[in-house]
Amino acid sequence: MILNQKLIMFIATGCCSGRIPFAPGTFGTIAAIPFVLVFLIVPASFIGVYIAGLILIAVYFSDQAEKILGKKDPGCIVIDEIAGYVVTMSWVPVNIYTIVAGFFLFRFFDIVKPGPVKYFENNFSGGAGIVLDDIMAGILSAFVLKILYLSGIF
Repeated sequence: MILNQKLIMFIATGCCSGRIPFAPGTFGTIAAIPFVLVFLIVPASFIGVYIAGLILIAVYFSDQAEKILGKKDPGCIVIDEIAGYVVTMSWVPVNIYTIVAGFFLFRFFDIVKPGPVKYFENNFSGGAGIVLDDIMAGILSAFVLKILYLSGIF
């Protein structure tokens, strides 16, 4: 692999967290926590730009990594989990309780893949196919997390 491909793989695998041989998506979601902590320091008006940029970067690097590996949606690519978890955490204040609850909600929706999540996984290919199902899992998780937050649980 040339240096450019190694950099692409490093980013796509969430700083190699996706290379862990068991539960790479779970470790990729853990690797997303620093990206969520960015919400604590950026102005609220910038959050939409931050999320959109992260999603576009995830689509690009996922697409490139899939081409390098020659496999459809390989498990080691976890930048999609990073983007999805950031979406999960975008509707609530970030604290230890929302981080933990958001983590479990996102992993649930990402693994179970209910209706809309499965639709995106089945109907898109390349980087978009890798990332969009996780974004939908993130949206569903964010919705449930927001309800839990508004109910006063956190």
